Amino acid sequence: MNRMPTPTPTASPWLPRTYAVDEIIEEIPNVRTLRLVPETGTAPPFAPGQFNMVYMPGFGEAAISISSGVHELSALAHTIRAAGDVTGALLRLKPGDQLGLRGPFGRSWPLAQIIGNDVLLVAGGIGLAPLRPAIKYLLANRDNFGRLKLIYGSKTPADLLFQSEFAAWTAAGMEIEATVDRGTSAWKGHIGVVTDFMRPFPGRPGQTSVLTCGPEIMMRFVAREAILLGIDPDDIYVSLERNMKCAMGMCGVCQFGPEFICKDGPVFSFGRVAALMKLEDL
Repeated sequence: MNRMPTPTPTASPWLPRTYAVDEIIEEIPNVRTLRLVPETGTAPPFAPGQFNMVYMPGFGEAAISISSGVHELSALAHTIRAAGDVTGALLRLKPGDQLGLRGPFGRSWPLAQIIGNDVLLVAGGIGLAPLRPAIKYLLANRDNFGRLKLIYGSKTPADLLFQSEFAAWTAAGMEIEATVDRGTSAWKGHIGVVTDFMRPFPGRPGQTSVLTCGPEIMMRFVAREAILLGIDPDDIYVSLERNMKCAMGMCGVCQFGPEFICKDGPVFSFGRVAALMKLEDL
């Protein structure tokens, strides 16, 4: 079994380390993956589901999940959607341009705890990016897990992320179901919501872990459906997103009830945050 690297943040969590853009991958409309190489040495180890604070000089910082595999430390991948000033500036970068990274930060997907289980991954839109390192780890250690299934939904077929990797993931032992809100004349797949693929349940309810990332309303419905099908709320894991500043639970910007998304999350068991996710504007 490939051991999970021990996450190691930069020497000072306050000081960004210089990286250069090595490659830019056009993923889907308004989304690019930046492969970033450190100015010296290799990137620090991280665990699937963690994030970096990406510093764009003149614009500020944004929390971006790492989307590369845990053993790919010669370069880190960050899959970014333009959603504000910082992310918009990041998508205007060119190969060779420099930026800063702080991290890794946050609580990761609990992959070491779910060995032997069936694993159902449910993603919506760009929520597949924080799950991609987990997918790579699960497939690299395929014999240590039961049935693996990814259910992935997007607005349109053109918005499905990482489609070029689906064949390899399937060949490595993962079932994939894709669904869209609006199809096209060329789309032969499913049209509907991700929970359509949860019945009959694709796993053993008492031995299944659910990892989900996407819009919060989607994650709530995924969790509700999983609970109805016999999954314990503490075996359902959600990745939450909020604006972040310090990434260390000191500034309070990402406070979520008694939790801080940056240090207590972004990955939580649904049992821990279910009540909070029902509250509006929290």
